Amino acid sequence: MNLPRVGFCRHERLIRATRGIGSLSVETRNPYHTGPKSTGVGLYERYLAFRIRRHDGDPPDHIALVITERDLLERGAYETLTDFFEWAVEYASQVTVYVSVLDAAAVPALQRELERIDAPRPVAVRGPEDKARADAPIRIGIGLGGKHEFTSAVRTLAERVDAGELDPAAIDDEDVEDHLVFPSEPDLVIKTGAERLSDFMIWQSVYSELYFTDVNWRDFRKRDFLRAVREYCNRSRRFGR
Repeated sequence: MNLPRVGFCRHERLIRATRGIGSLSVETRNPYHTGPKSTGVGLYERYLAFRIRRHDGDPPDHIALVITERDLLERGAYETLTDFFEWAVEYASQVTVYVSVLDAAAVPALQRELERIDAPRPVAVRGPEDKARADAPIRIGIGLGGKHEFTSAVRTLAERVDAGELDPAAIDDEDVEDHLVFPSEPDLVIKTGAERLSDFMIWQSVYSELYFTDVNWRDFRKRDFLRAVREYCNRSRRFGR
């Protein structure tokens, strides 16, 4: 079959750009590569893992993933998430997953499912109205946007000031972070399926490395994860400088 010519110099290309805060990467694939996984996939994954092990740069210690409620409706979505946890804890001590939600009515069902998910480490799941800190090695936020989280933290600080417990002149960034549901800053944020960010962890991820892939969650494999980690290792982090 003769395929039309397309503007791909290679089957895969990686577009990199840098911004004032963090870095951005976008991965695209050959649109005609839709065949089943081959035996070469496992070999390629071992190759990527080898490159990461031999790299001078350190892998990310905190990995965050952004997916959507629609992603979790796909067949095998929760199994892929379990696999993702297994891949991530090989490199990171902390893993955070944000599930963006359009329909608030879906949150209770999602929360029940995610609280029962099989994971290699303890899991803390938080919904939109939760204020308790998520301190488990694996944290999952469902519809808990960064604006809402930040506003809630500021409101709590204001209440403490009003009660005479806190001097407003003494408030610093650590005080804000102490009142966030997800206090830790991710080193690497992976977004699947589109080049759009949600408002998840807008305070914490200001200096994170951002990695976008056009691979949808239902097709996300270990090789896609390892590409993200390798790309992180290849970067020189500037932390806004």
